[in-house]
Amino acid sequence: MALSKVNFNSMNVTPAASKAIKFNSSNNGLETGDIDGSLVLLSTQTASSSSTITFDSGIDSTYKEYIFMFRDIHPSGDGAHFSFNFSVDGGSNYNVTKTSTMFYARHDEADSATALNYNTSGDIAQGTGIQTFARSLGNDNDASAGGFLHLFEPSSTTFVKHYKGTVNYLEANDYTYNTFLAGYGNTTSAIDAVQFKCDSGNIDAGTIALYGIN
Repeated sequence: MALSKVNFNSMNVTPAASKAIKFNSSNNGLETGDIDGSLVLLSTQTASSSSTITFDSGIDSTYKEYIFMFRDIHPSGDGAHFSFNFSVDGGSNYNVTKTSTMFYARHDEADSATALNYNTSGDIAQGTGIQTFARSLGNDNDASAGGFLHLFEPSSTTFVKHYKGTVNYLEANDYTYNTFLAGYGNTTSAIDAVQFKCDSGNIDAGTIALYGIN
């Protein structure tokens, strides 16, 4: 099978008005398979002292993959956990059974403590509760979190629903945390809604954008 070559210096981006990022490869440079795809903006929601940010439409069989990109997530309470959950009934219930794994790297502002740890308090073993993504967020005026959640083929009625993501945030005790999460929703029903929330208090500010991948 022939391989095409990709020149990463010649990738093109379509105008912002199209709400899509388009990558096109030319036939020189690094050898790899063909690359051709679009990241299509479907919706954007901005929190304002919101108890939840919910996406209960637009997640369907149109795309095989979806990405939630969030920025400047700021909790109302110091030490709140930023979390999410899935629904298979249009948002009536957010209680999909999940199994997941989580680890993090951290470093404090005083340059006195570092760590690379598996997070046993963030993983889930066949649980239906919320999936913690960022633990103990700080709520100082300049504190926030940013990252993404990648959900694979949520409309499948054959396979479980895999997800992965990463987030970086200013923790309540002035650490930077880079958390890595992966798991699966253990259901063969189609996931058609996703909800984000803090385990206590509100999402004081922040924006989450939903993209589909062609």
